[in-house]
Amino acid sequence: MRSIELFSGCGGLALGLSMAGFRHEMMVEWNNDACSTIFHNRRLGVDHVAHWPIRHADVRGIDWSEVGNELHLVAGGPPCQPFSIGGKHTGNEDSRDMWPQAIRAVRELMPNGFVFENVKGLLRPVFSDYLNWITSHLALPHLERAENETYQEHLIRLGRNLDEAVYDVRILKVNAADYGVAQKRHRVIIFGVRRDLNIPITLLQPTHSRERLLWDQWVTGHYWARHGISVPPDSQIPTSDNLMVQKLRKQNTPPAHSPWATVRDALHGLGEPNGKMNHNLQEGARVYTGHTGCPLDQPAKALKAGAHGVPGGENMMVRDDGTVRYFTVREAARLQGLPDEYTFPGSWTESMRQLGNAVPVKLAQAVGNMMATMLEQDEAILFRNAA
Repeated sequence: MRSIELFSGCGGLALGLSMAGFRHEMMVEWNNDACSTIFHNRRLGVDHVAHWPIRHADVRGIDWSEVGNELHLVAGGPPCQPFSIGGKHTGNEDSRDMWPQAIRAVRELMPNGFVFENVKGLLRPVFSDYLNWITSHLALPHLERAENETYQEHLIRLGRNLDEAVYDVRILKVNAADYGVAQKRHRVIIFGVRRDLNIPITLLQPTHSRERLLWDQWVTGHYWARHGISVPPDSQIPTSDNLMVQKLRKQNTPPAHSPWATVRDALHGLGEPNGKMNHNLQEGARVYTGHTGCPLDQPAKALKAGAHGVPGGENMMVRDDGTVRYFTVREAARLQGLPDEYTFPGSWTESMRQLGNAVPVKLAQAVGNMMATMLEQDEAILFRNAA
């Protein structure tokens, strides 16, 4: 299925969507280093990446008519800094707010569907009106904002016309760990499907769970056996998990989902840093109040674009002996679901910035599968009508 992608970053979203069956006709990214990473892996011939049509450009200058008609999907991750809890919280007043450009792409391309990813901070009450404007304008992309019209005034005008919406728009709150990613990474997915296609909306369903991980760790012990580790004493059960473990021990059957993936799962077989394939030791990690790192036997905290992961120590691990060190670029790439052959040509600091901004591949693939399932229904309907 034909697609385009805005704000591609280092390629996490694009890789997951490619695995779900989408073929990008154009990818746009303005950051030099992120583009260099994609060009580097394209030259290496990495699966799905070798033919990516990445364009190093500002989306504001893109003429979308170059793409042509009959596009299945517009996708992207508009810059999250204006809405991030760790940012300045200036939202639509931030010059990096690119939601108007995401909406422009939908308006000018009129794809069968679209999907955009962003930080959970977008759901905070302070941004509620702007989020309402985003979803309302995506529903009515052709109803453009006038030159001197505020977004609040435009929102009122959009609200008067929502009965004539072109797209059925939905918002999903997701935790990437629920889809096999070895991170507790909470994100917002905004997607839509053209109403004239009469496609039933299907929502993303979790495939992994904390409860099943706790079952495998503290009920059957299968998790520890898989890693060749003796079952730890109950005193090592995290305080936050105690009640759930006691409840699970009273059950006769395991939870239905697959277990959350842990840091230990994601890094299995990689070994200590050896200087190969971005697996280089970065010195200087330390623990202090509120900066404690990621335990090996849970999903990691969400990787951050800041090199040191302030304020929670997101970009460092806690070893079995209690010492800490920073994740190598290769380890961070594994936590994001990128294959080992996908390498980063830049510095540790720059590579960690790209990885902290990336969409986890397995989450992107799950979202892509959701969109493909819906949009393939449109293909089937067209085929039946043609017959």
